[in-house]
Formats: sequence, structure tokens, C-alpha cells
Amino acid sequence: MSELKEKPIILVTNDDGLNAKGIKALVAMVKDFGDIYVVAPNRTNSGKSNSITVEIPIRIKKVRDEENLHIYSCKGTPVDCVKLALNKILPRVPDFLVSGINHGANTSVSVLYSGTMGAAIEGCINGIPSIGFSLNVFDADADFTQSVKYGRKIFANLLQNGIAAGVCLNVNFPKDEIKGIRVCRQAAGRWNEEFDHRQDPFGGDYYWLTGHFKNAEPHNEETDEWAIKNGYASVVPTQIDMTAHDLLENLKKWNYEVQD
Repeated sequence: MSELKEKPIILVTNDDGLNAKGIKALVAMVKDFGDIYVVAPNRTNSGKSNSITVEIPIRIKKVRDEENLHIYSCKGTPVDCVKLALNKILPRVPDFLVSGINHGANTSVSVLYSGTMGAAIEGCINGIPSIGFSLNVFDADADFTQSVKYGRKIFANLLQNGIAAGVCLNVNFPKDEIKGIRVCRQAAGRWNEEFDHRQDPFGGDYYWLTGHFKNAEPHNEETDEWAIKNGYASVVPTQIDMTAHDLLENLKKWNYEVQD
């Protein structure tokens, strides 16, 4: 990657909200690499994926503004934060985007639901080298020390080497001591949803979403699920293009003639 002529601008966001410990750790991870702009939701937006706000106005407030660190709170989704940052806040297109560090893993199909990765993918769509970071611990007071240490190395590699257009990185850290970094593929699996049925004081039904993840290949050492379960940070290159290219020629052979 060619050397940047000016100090890099790094856009930082998340889906756990501006006050989450994970985003503070993420700022600490990248603060020595450039001029930091934090634009994050004012509250948790977990599971929002690539959702955007279209029916109500989005409000944004400057929280802090000092040399090399500019923080904004946004009443919107993670993708709203990225879109507003690019269109209304940043002085120019950022050189990098980092999202997280999420409280909880975003491996396997969770990448499709994740607001953390939704923000990273939005950066990728806009041609910005982007990474989503997650830690396999849901505790609000989780220890991000190891995540920052290894995440800084991954980010330094992105800064030095760049990444192909249309691709971002999905990085997950294990809950315990990190043994190293493994480049992986997304594990096959699915969430088995369950709904906890309850009633309000007026007899109205409501439901809490629960469930558990079912790993379809728990022993496959090539996957992100295996990596974080065995003490490694996983790095999965994730692409915007969801086309099943291997099927294109086969589908063209189907009979599409419609009879009157």
C-alpha cells in the first residue's frame, strides 16, 4: 500500500453504544495511527445488521472535540452513523473504518445479523478499508486488553497492505488468553431460535427472543468458530458480493420460457 500523504482519518463506530467499554478499547487500539472520529449510537443497537432509519429524523450531538479525537453521539443505527459521518461530519472520506469491539462474538452466520459488521460492510461499500472487531464475551465489563494487543497488529497489517475492493475483515477474539491469529472462513451453522412467552399485567402476550447457535462443523479447524473456541483470534475476509458465482452457468441452462 502506498504511503499516505497526510495523517489518516479513522472512523470508529459500534453497535453497543457510545458508552460501551468495547468502543473505548477500540479507540485505544487505533489512536496512535491517525486522526480519530468516533460516530456511534447513543444506545445499544445489537442485531441491527445493515438497517437504516427512514421514518423519523436522525439526531446527532458532538460530545468531545480535541486534537486527534472527535466524538459524536447519534440517535440511529450503526449504518446511520457511518452514512452521517461520511456525508455530514468528516472533513473528507476516511482512510479506514473500524467497528466494535463488540461484546459477544460475530462468527458464522451471526455476521448477517450483526450491527458491528453492518457498519464495517457499509464502510466497505463506500470503498473504505474496514474491519469489524468482536470479543466472545458478553459481559459489559469485559477485559479487552488482549483484544487491543492483537487487534492493533491486525490493523497495522491493513494499514501497510491494504485490502481488495469489496472486501472487509471480520475479526473475532476468544474469551481467554489469545494463542495467536488464524485466517479462517466462516463456519457453517445456524441459530435455533426460541421465544420466551410472557404476558403483561393486562393479559397481552409478548415474547423475548432466545435460542442457541448450532455449529454444523464443530471440528473443522479452518473455521472461525473453531478458532475462537480454541484460543485463537479469527480473521475472515468478508465480501459484499453475495452472488453464488459457481451457479451462474447452471442457472442459465434452466428453461425460462413462459407459455401463454
